[in-house]
Amino acid sequence: MPDESQSERLHKDTGGFIAIAGNPNSGKTTAFNRYTGARQHVGNYPGITVEKKEGLAHLSNGTAVTLVDLPGTYSLTAYSLEEVVARRVLAEDRPGAVIDVLNTPVLERNLYLSVQMLEMGIPLVLCLNMMDEARERGVNINVERLEEKTGLRCIPAVARSGEGLDIALSEAVKLSEKTNGRVDPLVISYGPDLDAILPDMIQLVEKNKLLTDQYPARWVAMKFLEKDKDIMARARRVSEEPCDQLQAITKKVEAHLKTTLNTYPEAVIADYRYGWINSIIKDGVLMGASESFERIAFSDKLDKVLTNRLGGPVILLAVLYLMYFFTIEVGAYPNEWLTAGFDWFAGFIADHMTDGQLESLITDGIIAGVGGVLGFVPLIMIMFFMITFLEDSGYMARVAYIMDRVFRFFGLHGASIMPFIIGGGIAGGCAVPGVMGARTLRSPKERLATILTVPFMTCGAKIPVFLLFTGIFFPQRQAMVMFAFTLAGWAAALLVSLLLRNTIIRGEPTPFVMELPPYRLPTLAGMVIHTWERTWQYIKKAGTIILGISILIWAAMTYPSLPDNEVEMYETQRSNIAATAAGQSEEDLAAKIQEVDNTEASEKLQHSLAGRLGRAFESITAPAGFDWRTNIALLGGVAAKEVVISTLGTAYSLGSTDPDDDSSLADRIQNDPNWKINNAMALLIFTLLYSPCFVTLAMIKQETGQWRWLFFSLFFNLLLAYFAAVAVNQFLIAV
Repeated sequence: MPDESQSERLHKDTGGFIAIAGNPNSGKTTAFNRYTGARQHVGNYPGITVEKKEGLAHLSNGTAVTLVDLPGTYSLTAYSLEEVVARRVLAEDRPGAVIDVLNTPVLERNLYLSVQMLEMGIPLVLCLNMMDEARERGVNINVERLEEKTGLRCIPAVARSGEGLDIALSEAVKLSEKTNGRVDPLVISYGPDLDAILPDMIQLVEKNKLLTDQYPARWVAMKFLEKDKDIMARARRVSEEPCDQLQAITKKVEAHLKTTLNTYPEAVIADYRYGWINSIIKDGVLMGASESFERIAFSDKLDKVLTNRLGGPVILLAVLYLMYFFTIEVGAYPNEWLTAGFDWFAGFIADHMTDGQLESLITDGIIAGVGGVLGFVPLIMIMFFMITFLEDSGYMARVAYIMDRVFRFFGLHGASIMPFIIGGGIAGGCAVPGVMGARTLRSPKERLATILTVPFMTCGAKIPVFLLFTGIFFPQRQAMVMFAFTLAGWAAALLVSLLLRNTIIRGEPTPFVMELPPYRLPTLAGMVIHTWERTWQYIKKAGTIILGISILIWAAMTYPSLPDNEVEMYETQRSNIAATAAGQSEEDLAAKIQEVDNTEASEKLQHSLAGRLGRAFESITAPAGFDWRTNIALLGGVAAKEVVISTLGTAYSLGSTDPDDDSSLADRIQNDPNWKINNAMALLIFTLLYSPCFVTLAMIKQETGQWRWLFFSLFFNLLLAYFAAVAVNQFLIAV
């Protein structure tokens, strides 16, 4: 082991380093939040996207204790990044002790993780959480008997109220001081077939020192029997020959088990672990629960309705619609206030600065750009709050269960549903947190397919474009057309996923195994903490990137400036209008000057870098029905889809007193003979499908860890959108 582990370093600064482990939905994170409150730090484990939470807790005597919240996991076998991370923290960072938070009403299932940690030689304190629910369901636990049978301290607790948590932490610190993070590993029998070969495998592991500085030799040997790819690959980097021998032994016993028992080593190991657990539970630990297990629990009754094959999807659609409705209706007020605040600030800056490039940069570039993104924060926060409620209440697990039936056909996973919803599956979301939401997927291939298809959803940034053009060309059927584009986003995501999963992201689907936790009422504190964590990540990552993008867009639409002789020409025109003002009304005079201003603004835009690019692409985009103004807007939309509308407004040189008046832009587009239903529909299809915004592209790079997927998403989506737009435009022209 290293000379100084993380555990030892943390011991110097605090009273200890304690990890909190447990199954998903066991209340582990609720306990962590109770312990640490606001004294926690959230980041990612180095090199991967699994969330890392650390925080400080204090004992009754004031001693500070460092807590690490391990990713929720059902086992320590490397089926997911979460399991790999949890295992490596336990083995490499070596906490002084682990508080294992158990969902007591389903004690048997939760003890499976405990057994695996005991086999690693990890000092444990069992925190028997949800004891109140256990009592309500008639599940009575003899805590003293459980301590006697396991040799572990077992603390009854209710994490939501904080009951028992201080005792569990105090016991964990005592255990850490007593054991220094190491106890003798648990050794249980795995039956005659495996017990017969384990000694030879252990000898090979010990002789060649295959990861024995971190894990017990018997545990490493069992990982070969379980075909744990992570451990096998790391062991092979130490020495290949003994790994070949271990794999040969594994293949031999695997063939024997297949012939004699029609099973395989992983199943045998799991069966004997559960056998060990059952022997404890049935020996006086679980009392008076037979009647409870025979009757249908409240959660089971709800599931008969909420996960019904026919009624479940209908209820799900209703729930998701209500989420969207509530987000938009409630979020509209703080969104308006925040937008008004940015507008006031821009006006304040404009009033107190001299007109010029610096003033334009600050007001039109920085404030307008960053403010446009941060204006979505109230909507994002409300959506995250409701999603947190669904997650903590237990309903989100049912959503994944229901949608897995559909998603599996397209190469996705039931857990892909929430990234899609967050990304705009319910119109108004955002692809950035949607891509981040794919972290929960276990399979790297399904996770990648989800990340690459989330941007097809109708995110909130696309909504203004849809509203503008559907209002112009489909005023009587606007809602229906909007809904059709929402469905088109889902269809595109699923079909592209099917294509990817059968070509460049091939792989076997991950088995959909999920515990459906009992329904419970979430705590307000936990919901607030989770909501703020997610919102702050959005503000921090989106806001800083948008700042740079806004400056670049402003510069591209401002420089190079018109030549001096052309500027003088427009000044001369305005002077001539003023000189002939006699006999004209102020309105007519202002209109003529406004026309000159519009013409000059249009020339400035065409002369700028953005304008030149727009004209350069006209020959390519003509089959889709796009002119240079549309090209500029769509180029700006790569930075952020909201820019499409603002760029079109600038491109049409709306020099009116209210440049934010969408109706003025709508009237101008409606009166432009170049705009018809065919190219309007092509624009909407293109906007729906083309390249994700820069922030989403940056997030795709961060979440996948590879530049190639950023460029794939940029160019594949662009080509798909182009050919779809051309097809729509040409088809509508033909008919």
